[in-house]
Amino acid sequence: MQLSGPEIKKQMNLPNPKNPGNKPNIIISPFDEHCLGSNSYDLHLSPKFKVYSVAIPKGMKTHIEFDENKEYSMRDWFYDKRYYYKYLESPQDFDYRNPKFAIDTASQKKTIEFEIPENGAILNPQFGYLASTVEYTETYNLFPYIDGKSSLGRNFVLNHHTAGRGDDGFCGSWTLEIHVLHPTIVYPGMRIGQIYYDEFRGERKPYNLNPNSHYNGQNGPKAAAPIIVDRFIKEYLENHK
Repeated sequence: MQLSGPEIKKQMNLPNPKNPGNKPNIIISPFDEHCLGSNSYDLHLSPKFKVYSVAIPKGMKTHIEFDENKEYSMRDWFYDKRYYYKYLESPQDFDYRNPKFAIDTASQKKTIEFEIPENGAILNPQFGYLASTVEYTETYNLFPYIDGKSSLGRNFVLNHHTAGRGDDGFCGSWTLEIHVLHPTIVYPGMRIGQIYYDEFRGERKPYNLNPNSHYNGQNGPKAAAPIIVDRFIKEYLENHK
């Protein structure tokens, strides 16, 4: 059963002796009641971004600082005209579908970090962006998850791919996997999504006590942990060829 907006606020003000430090079941920081909805709370975009360095063609910008008085062209995606001319001569060398830009799911990933300015930044539909919420949250005895706002969807901005679901016991800011369909201007502090809370049944297995959890306590966007192939799956596949 999903919590209503008033119940979210109520849970934030009820210390629970079963939680670490007698904390309430829900912590959202910073919190402003104006962001409390019918059954969710609005989250905001942190200015800190990351992209995987392997996926960025040499000479291309990760983003463009927005200037409302400027008339933009494809040239603005490149640091200087040399790379723009290379792009015109050989566009496949800058095409994200080129296998040389492959992301290895089983490896640690190097990232390029940047901050979007107060006046906004234009994101490139070719790239995937790791960002995060301004808000730090803690959740106990409930199931938290985030989703995009309808206005975000109507601008064709995706704020998460598969990681919209949280866990009982998760503590940290939320990493966002942002992708845009068109070149899109985003701003630090804009409303980037909503957090919801569901009740659940059964014995608890809190995320903050799970030694296999990768992202608890994260602050800012965090790159993907290597995705392993479990040994028992390898053995199963070997035995069922």
